[in-house]
Amino acid sequence: MKSSKFAQTGALLLAGTVLSGVPALAQTAPGKAPAAAKASAPASTTAQDATPATATAQPQRIIKTLRVEGSQRIEPETVLSYTKLRVGIPYTAETLDQALKDLQASDLFVDYTISGVETGDIVVKVRENPIINRVILEGNKALKSDKITKEIKLAPRQIFTRTAVRQDVARIIELYRRQGRFAAVVNPQMVNLDQNRVDVVFDITEGPKSKVRQINIIGNEVFSDDKLRGEMATKQSRWFRLLSSNTSYDQDRLNYDQQKLRQFYLTQGYADFRVTSAVAELTPDKRDFIITYVVEEGKRYKFGDVTVDSEIRDFDNKKLAASLPVKKGEWYNAKLVEDSLDQLSEAAGLFGYAFTQVDPEYNRDPETLTMGLNFHIGQAQRTYVERIEINGNTQTQDKVVRREIRLAEGDAFNSFQVKRSQDRINSLGFFQDKMEIKQNPGSSPDRVVLETNLEEKSTGELQLSLGYSSLERFIVQANITQRNFRGKGQELRAGVNYSVYSKSIELGFTEPYLFDKNVAVAVDVFRRDYNSFNYIGTQRQTTYSQVSTGFQVRAGVPLTEYWQLAGRYGLSYDQVGLDQATYFTNGVCDPLKAGRYLCEAIGNRWTSSIGYSLIYDSLNSRLRPTAGQRFTFSQDFAGLGGDVKYIRTRAEGSKFWGLGKGFVFSTLAEGGYIKSLEGSRGPGIDPVRITDRWYLGEPQFRGFDIRGVGPRVTRQAYTTDANGKQVLVTDRNQLVDDALGGTAYYLARAELELPLGAGARELGLRPSIYVQAGSLWGLTRPLPTASVPTITDANGNVTVLPIQRLLTDASGNQIYVVPSTATANAGLATTCSIGYAATVGAPCVGSSTNSLAYQSPIAPFKETYYGSTALPRVSVGIGVNWNSPFGPLRIDLAKAIVKQPGDDPKLITFNVGTQF
Repeated sequence: MKSSKFAQTGALLLAGTVLSGVPALAQTAPGKAPAAAKASAPASTTAQDATPATATAQPQRIIKTLRVEGSQRIEPETVLSYTKLRVGIPYTAETLDQALKDLQASDLFVDYTISGVETGDIVVKVRENPIINRVILEGNKALKSDKITKEIKLAPRQIFTRTAVRQDVARIIELYRRQGRFAAVVNPQMVNLDQNRVDVVFDITEGPKSKVRQINIIGNEVFSDDKLRGEMATKQSRWFRLLSSNTSYDQDRLNYDQQKLRQFYLTQGYADFRVTSAVAELTPDKRDFIITYVVEEGKRYKFGDVTVDSEIRDFDNKKLAASLPVKKGEWYNAKLVEDSLDQLSEAAGLFGYAFTQVDPEYNRDPETLTMGLNFHIGQAQRTYVERIEINGNTQTQDKVVRREIRLAEGDAFNSFQVKRSQDRINSLGFFQDKMEIKQNPGSSPDRVVLETNLEEKSTGELQLSLGYSSLERFIVQANITQRNFRGKGQELRAGVNYSVYSKSIELGFTEPYLFDKNVAVAVDVFRRDYNSFNYIGTQRQTTYSQVSTGFQVRAGVPLTEYWQLAGRYGLSYDQVGLDQATYFTNGVCDPLKAGRYLCEAIGNRWTSSIGYSLIYDSLNSRLRPTAGQRFTFSQDFAGLGGDVKYIRTRAEGSKFWGLGKGFVFSTLAEGGYIKSLEGSRGPGIDPVRITDRWYLGEPQFRGFDIRGVGPRVTRQAYTTDANGKQVLVTDRNQLVDDALGGTAYYLARAELELPLGAGARELGLRPSIYVQAGSLWGLTRPLPTASVPTITDANGNVTVLPIQRLLTDASGNQIYVVPSTATANAGLATTCSIGYAATVGAPCVGSSTNSLAYQSPIAPFKETYYGSTALPRVSVGIGVNWNSPFGPLRIDLAKAIVKQPGDDPKLITFNVGTQF
């Protein structure tokens, strides 16, 4: 008896596909032997041949002997275990036929026959399925091989079966259909090897993605097709959606869109809305789908009477009903019903009822088209925290998490405190986002177990970046930070920054809970080498340099759940200087070259300051807040020793609102004032030094250049026009622009963060639009650097002359020049007004009357003081934050729509490799 055989060993029909160039497998159903087998092997008879043609009772034979031939890897006893054949039992044609079916069902053999039927000496001959040597994928580009390999069952060293091949073909096709490639074809092939081994090859033709060509909606009368399509996740394929993934067909998304349609209508008052059918038709070329929805909108309802029926005596039903967002007479909105349920559950949680059941009872009136609502609050017991479980923290110590939880074991349950605990744990930044504290029933109905399931993420950051900033040009930055040092919540940080205009090294350590007490302590040590600059044309020029070396110690304690008090002490040594080769004359700062205001800034000084901050913080996250507010009031007093004395005051407040669907709106306002506690430093000199003043511009005030807002001095050179008349240069790129800072400032911003698709979110893209307003002012008007000589011609035209300065030596002695008519030493320089002396102090010899010597003339210029006004500057713009592989990046396109004379606007700014 024989069930199947190979016509040729190098070929196999797999999943309905014939191998290229290989004859098909001859497969015979069990119980139907091939005629050739009966003719060539009369002694080897199938179970069908042993069955007489007549309907008379079949004679029973006894199995005398039973053996297995052809098995190599499988033991003979194992082969027989798949059948019911045993020595000594009677057998019939049906018995042998069932044995063949059992062997086929085992999926272990490619060929199997039974012989010895006439004599009772039964021989089961088998040929085992080959062993898989390799599984090869060819033609797959859209899907990586590792993704396909994880889904299929065939693998090296497994037994090859046609059933497994068919199943894997179906799995691969399903993977491609999930990607929207419904034209994908998988052709399985087999390559025979020695030792009964095979290579399985899946030849894949991926085909194009099947797009959604059209979305048809039938039955909608109130809302247009475009409005309803806008509510769906699936979008029609159009050229402007080239980068969108929602234009491909997805069955799960089709079901989701039906729910989206129902949600939309339920929020618009159509309580009877339903989707009667949703059909997706694949075009004949398998490239596109046409989706058709048939809907029934129904009638529009309004809210009727809204009541609350509570079995908990602590609640006032009328007050609860009045506080709900659902109001009688307004259009029915299922979202407001859900919000009301959440509000009632939270209210019960505030009173300590953790497992309150709130059920809405609908009273629909088709005649008046109203939907009455009664919220039934079931009886519940006041619950207490039985246990707090912390799971999943492999590195972080339990105490780091527990100290952020606002409830302790044995406390009365409070849903607000649970929510606050979630926000505090998420704000640590040690765990994956969206962590929630689960409320599980305890050992009795009045007990609750708070389960905190954590998933830790990397808290160590090593940043080695080479970037470019519109502020500092090329930047080399190396920072290492461990925000959860030793799993204790401590922060250890070190950073080195190098650019053309700044160099710094900083070390810091923060202990948030000193000696396990709620007292935070931090220490920072730093050295910063900063070069200020101005612009001459488009070239950036270094003005003064400031080197600061020092440290700061900070400590903070909580006053309440939301209020904190922080104190600090800092000591720094500042060295402020100018480039002597550029700005000095005879070893002294030259105001005509540097400006009087910069010459007044140079010097070395100690600053010893003490300060405090009063902080209110209710943000739901310190990293990316979507709700809550923060307010900070700070003051610093300099003058505990040292050379600088001032009081600096600053206030800042921000508030965030989550508007739903990923939109986050925020406002920010800040302001500051600094007052010197020193005496006057001279006429035209502000008592607050230039290095201690406030500055405003990029990156805080987008739409303006760095230090682009506030008091400044510009120098305009003179030139000659086409008529030979002296005029001022008006091209802003030809001005010398020095920002002087101010003693007072304010800045306000309103910003809306825009949601993006899942793909963009995974890339870390966060776009936003914003409007900003601010100003910087409050500086003593500086004195002019020099008086510029002028002459007036006969026509009344005034000409500004070059500035002439007498020439002196390093000791301040006037230099003279011996006239060219003198008999001796003609043209030589000397300190003698009459005669000549080779050295200073030597006797003057001779009688020549010498002329005064002058320095090289300085081209005439006009100095103008701008910007010391509190009038607001306003800018609007759009920006994108991107956590790129090269470090954080921020790009802004901002337009200054209100500005004051002297301000420096800037349209585009970007920064790579620096924190924003």
